[in-house]
Amino acid sequence: MRVFLMSVMFAVERRGARPQKLPFAVGELDGGGGRCDVFSGRWVKDESGRPLYEEWQCPYIQPQLTCQVQGRPDKDYQHWRWQPHACSLPSFNATMMLEALRGKRLMFVGDSLNRGQFYSMVCLLHSVVPNESKSMEINFGSLSTFTAKNYNASIQFYWAPFLLESNSDDAIVHRISDRIVRRGSINKHGENWKGVDILVFNTYLWWMTGLTMKILLILHNYREGEGSFNEAKDVVELTTEDAYRMAMKDMLRWVQDNMDLTKTRTTMIEDPNYWGSDCRKGIMQVLGEELAESEVSVTFLNITQLSSYRKDAHTSIYKKQWLPLSPEQLANPVSYSDCVHWCLPGLQDTWNELLFAKLFYT
Repeated sequence: MRVFLMSVMFAVERRGARPQKLPFAVGELDGGGGRCDVFSGRWVKDESGRPLYEEWQCPYIQPQLTCQVQGRPDKDYQHWRWQPHACSLPSFNATMMLEALRGKRLMFVGDSLNRGQFYSMVCLLHSVVPNESKSMEINFGSLSTFTAKNYNASIQFYWAPFLLESNSDDAIVHRISDRIVRRGSINKHGENWKGVDILVFNTYLWWMTGLTMKILLILHNYREGEGSFNEAKDVVELTTEDAYRMAMKDMLRWVQDNMDLTKTRTTMIEDPNYWGSDCRKGIMQVLGEELAESEVSVTFLNITQLSSYRKDAHTSIYKKQWLPLSPEQLANPVSYSDCVHWCLPGLQDTWNELLFAKLFYT
């Protein structure tokens, strides 16, 4: 199993162990004077090589992310390529990726940002799979699955915005202002992650709803009918940082209990040393502390910084609106502009290029 955390690649290893190449790695990213830091670089305009696919060529993109269909008048945001300072990213090779996934499952776990990365990956891969050999199953529950039958490969998305069980676990109806997370409940979702070969986790945005988070203390006892999210007597409030720490401890414990630490490595996308204006410093500090203290060794991969340069790539007002816009909103588009999600094709294709690079190159 390979695990990636927060839209990141994360490889788990015993402390003191030397990281091993992944079994399908083909080389190294050489920066001339040593290994290349692919996260240190700049965006360059690339009219000929970008986008990697056209919006109309990928029928799987959700209408919340199809900015051209929703009326965006320009395509400038599609024509940017990430260029590391000391080397070049290897070109994304869909056939190579599918060969590596032959007989395997790749799963993105988290919220709508990971769902966007899931659809990006599907768009990057599906064109090399014959029509009769591919299928998409969206059951409107927690799990969505794209299958490349000729490779016996599955690319999946699992909705779990807090990783732990919460009252926002419905993949469709989850706009709940009073969010509650159940303590010690990661196995509720974790049962669905077992046996997955590559896991990509993301949990950050949904914790950013205030200074405190409501925590349900009692585990769900279906036989006794106890542990409902409606039982206020069992709910306490923690600071968001303490609640996030609780979730990270549970996640790391799950990794230790369910992964072979002698065979897997862990790399993380968030860099606790990069606390940009878009990050909540207390949360990032918690993340850094928990990973430093854990027996799970983690290398941080920083997509936060390179993404922060690309505010032009957000969906903004060019997305499907599920509710009619009010006259006040129509008069002030900024009031309903989405500065969280990303247009496809676009920035999240770069996230998957970086994931590809870290899978195949060391």
